[in-house]
Amino acid sequence: MKSIYLFLFLIVCHLQASAQSTGTVRGVVKTSDGQPAEFVNIGIEGSSKGVVADWEGKYELVHIVPGNYVIVASFVGLQTQKQSVVVKAGETTRVDFVLEEDTKHLEEIVVSSGRLNQESIYAAKMPLKNMENPQVYNAVSSDLLKVQAITSYDDALRNVPGIQRLWESTGRGGGDGTSYFSLRGFEAQANIVNGLPGLTNGSLDPANIERIEVIKGPSGTLFGSSLISYGGLVNTVTKRPYNNFGGEVSYMAGSFGLNRVTADINTPLGNEEKQVTLRVNTAYQTENSFQDAGFRNSFFVAPTLSYKVNDKLSFLILTEFMQEEKTNPTMLFLGRSTPLQFADMRALNYDRKLSLTSNDLSIKNPRYNLQGQTTYRISSQWTSQTVLSRGVAKSNGYYSYLYDNENGKGEFGLWMSKQQAQTVSTDIQQNFNGDFTLGNLRNRMVVGLDYFNRNIIDNSTGYAWIYNVTPQGAVNYVDPYTGVEAAPAYLTRPSVDNLIAPTGVSNSNSKDNTYSAYVSDVINLTPKLLAMASLRFDYFDKKDADFDQTALSPKFGLLYQPIADKLSVFANYMNGFKNVAPVSIADADGSNPRLKNFEAEHANQWELGVKSNLLSDKLQATVSYYDIEVANLVTGDPANPNNSLQGGKAESKGLEIDLRANPIPGLSLIAGYAHNESKVLEGDDKNVWLETGKRPIYAGPKDLVNAWATYTVTTGGLEGLGFGVGGNHASDLAILDSDVTGKFVLPGYTVVNATAFYRTNKFRVALNVNNITDKEYYTGYSTVNPQKPRNAVLSFSYKF
Repeated sequence: MKSIYLFLFLIVCHLQASAQSTGTVRGVVKTSDGQPAEFVNIGIEGSSKGVVADWEGKYELVHIVPGNYVIVASFVGLQTQKQSVVVKAGETTRVDFVLEEDTKHLEEIVVSSGRLNQESIYAAKMPLKNMENPQVYNAVSSDLLKVQAITSYDDALRNVPGIQRLWESTGRGGGDGTSYFSLRGFEAQANIVNGLPGLTNGSLDPANIERIEVIKGPSGTLFGSSLISYGGLVNTVTKRPYNNFGGEVSYMAGSFGLNRVTADINTPLGNEEKQVTLRVNTAYQTENSFQDAGFRNSFFVAPTLSYKVNDKLSFLILTEFMQEEKTNPTMLFLGRSTPLQFADMRALNYDRKLSLTSNDLSIKNPRYNLQGQTTYRISSQWTSQTVLSRGVAKSNGYYSYLYDNENGKGEFGLWMSKQQAQTVSTDIQQNFNGDFTLGNLRNRMVVGLDYFNRNIIDNSTGYAWIYNVTPQGAVNYVDPYTGVEAAPAYLTRPSVDNLIAPTGVSNSNSKDNTYSAYVSDVINLTPKLLAMASLRFDYFDKKDADFDQTALSPKFGLLYQPIADKLSVFANYMNGFKNVAPVSIADADGSNPRLKNFEAEHANQWELGVKSNLLSDKLQATVSYYDIEVANLVTGDPANPNNSLQGGKAESKGLEIDLRANPIPGLSLIAGYAHNESKVLEGDDKNVWLETGKRPIYAGPKDLVNAWATYTVTTGGLEGLGFGVGGNHASDLAILDSDVTGKFVLPGYTVVNATAFYRTNKFRVALNVNNITDKEYYTGYSTVNPQKPRNAVLSFSYKF
């Protein structure tokens, strides 16, 4: 720590000296109605030097050699604006821009152009343009969510190449009740909000989303080990307050009893300077299942308060409250320890209209999340950001588990537990962001400290067997283990409570702390050649197991721009890691029981790619090839069933393509393709999760395709009328592939969705139809999970 502070002190001293010989240009970009214009590109004409306006429309160009310049403001679909300026040594020159369009027109330009915001301050933990970042990330904007009538967070991710939901949210406790996705061949969850922990045991609501960022690759260097996947992470960026009064209310009605009401209201508070602003997003939703039973009801509210004390100091407070009650989604768990009873879906013969559950057996998942952020501009080169996150996610109710009895009778045992669990998380980060020159080299740096605490309390019951059921719905009460016929049981709370009571209650209280320090520096070796070097030190301490572990995580990247801000060629090396808790082992005969410690797992990625932003922002594309290898996996000992070894390896490699274009006014095109090859290089011979030579069952489909096209009439009597069409394709998915069980494959599928809408400055009405062809399809993670048939959503919105 002393070394870090000494380093910062020397940097600041150097900057004070260098600041005397260069100048700064600073300003604000707004729309014609006074709203801040986020993500407008600001640069110096004839130079590669440039920045992107932040969420308040602010920008700053630093370390400019004194002289005469032309400052350029550009945004896709808008006429470029220029202003001449004289920069003087040691002085700050103010240059503001006002875009000719108001906020409404600016939003329409974004939608009709297909430019889904690709700029992120979170991917590199510093302001760094996508064309300067040697890491791949994809973004889904709130505008696209509106066009596609997204009511489920999971559905929003269908617009990102290389990610696929495997496991629907179950609501159960223990930290794994939310949805699981495959991402670059590894399981992942959406549990990060604004770069901070945002855990949940249930579903997420899209009402407060500004955009969703999927940051690809093992990102342990900047994000640690507790919440990320080796394939990447999903970061939800929330809406923020703005200066004027305004808002929008919407109502959606659809198939299977869907009713959804949302409101987005923003208002300044207090004085005329509008230093304090409040924005509240809320949603209420009810929906039934497409099956014979099942429902989901939710209420969500997210007040966000912004306080700008002065040009140097500002505060932001975000709170999210979510109350959700639902039944478990139907998932048939196939057997994992004996040969499969069913060779394929035809043999399973599942009647997907059957939920195999009851509306009386629901689970509640209340969630609370608080984030506080303080930003202070230390100087023209350095900014301090202190952030706090506090979250509580609970599970309270019935969780059902349909598991293959593995007895050759083609039936599943229905098991039930009464969940009573909560996860409490706290995260504190201190980041220092700098933009300075050492010699002739521009440096953009973040130096950060991170403390993360997690406490999982589980007082759930054990699992009780209720009865057996076939995929066709036939029920019997013969105990699968004893063969004795039990008394009939029913899917009601009194009946299930009576069976659960003898199972006892867990008394688990797991606590862990993580202390981290990290530094990342992006250096302009030349105006077109950038290098990134990053390192994280991580100390993990698990209190309830008397276990601690230390890890180092490096990251490097190179990026060259043959055409400044238009074409980038990049390469990166990235590292991710996971702490491995001790396990109980014994000698082969069961004697001498003891705990065995292991080193942390490590994933290393090599990636090459190209990013482009061509034809005046009309064509944006990213193409990349990655190779990820995970080492230090814990496996079984073939010579001793009571022992575990460390040394397993798995590999995931693939190609990803992300394309966005607006070839003519009003037409936007989005397309993505991902191909993944995954294999366990060294594992266990009889472990379905880690069997040598097999594709891991969490790797997802080998091939994924996403596409969406929207056309909006921009002139004439039909102005505002629009249409959209798109969909997704997934190749076959092996949800089990083992020499022990055999192979079970879910067939690939193609799903087509479409919309028609009409909008004015105040109103919008739309009809969306999903799964137009009524395709019967499934996904899963050693499970069979049926997906929605054809469904429609009619939506109305009013903006004020």
